[in-house]
Amino acid sequence: MHKTVQNLISIQSLIKSKLLDLKVKERIPKIIAVSKTFKIDHILPLIEYGHLDYGENKVQEALEKWSEIKNQNSKINLHLIGKLQTNKVKFAVKIFDFIHSLDNEKLAQKIADEQLKQEKKPKIFIQINLGEESQKSGILKKDLVEFYNFAIKLNLDIIGLMCIPPFDKDSTVFFSQMSELNEIVNLKQLSMGMSSDYLKALEYKATYLRIGSNIFGQRG
Repeated sequence: MHKTVQNLISIQSLIKSKLLDLKVKERIPKIIAVSKTFKIDHILPLIEYGHLDYGENKVQEALEKWSEIKNQNSKINLHLIGKLQTNKVKFAVKIFDFIHSLDNEKLAQKIADEQLKQEKKPKIFIQINLGEESQKSGILKKDLVEFYNFAIKLNLDIIGLMCIPPFDKDSTVFFSQMSELNEIVNLKQLSMGMSSDYLKALEYKATYLRIGSNIFGQRG
C-alpha cells in the first residue's frame, strides 16, 4: 500500500476516534487532500484508492494536472483553496467544483457572470479574515452579513465559510468564532483545519479539512 494511502487511512481513523469522543455521529467531514505542487504520479495512488477530494492553490497548475483525470473520473471534486484573481475566474469555474476563497464583491460578480456563461455552478465558501491580517485575503467579520446577502442575490451557491487562522496564535479562538459566524448566516459547511490542527477544528463543527503534508509529506 502506498504511503499516501496509509497516511490517509491513519487520518481517517483519528477523525473517527475524535468524533466518537465528541459524540458526533452524523457529521463526517470531507478530507481535502491538498495536492498543490505535487506531481500527478504522487497523487495517483490516492485516486486509485478511491479518494475524491483534492485541493489546489493555483488555477493554471490545476488545469494542467487535473483536466484529463477529471474527464476520466467525473466523481473527483477539485477544490480551489488559494486566492482567486478575477482574470482567472473563467478557468477556475471550468476546472473547480468548489471555491474556498471568495473574498470581495468584484470577484463575486465575476463568478456569477461566468457560471451563467458556462452553465456550471461551483459550490463556494466565503473566506473570513478573522485575524484582520493585512497580508491575508478575506471578508472582515463585521462585513459578513452584508457580503453574504450580496452573494446570494447574485445566485452564487454559498455553502459555508472558510478561514486560515494566524500562524502564531491558538487556532481554537478562531475556530470558535467561525462556528458562531456560520450560525449567524445559517450556513452548514465550515472549511477549516489543516495538518497541524484538523482534530481541534472538528470540535468546532468543521466539515471540510484541508490536509496536505500529513498525507503527501513535506513539500520540497
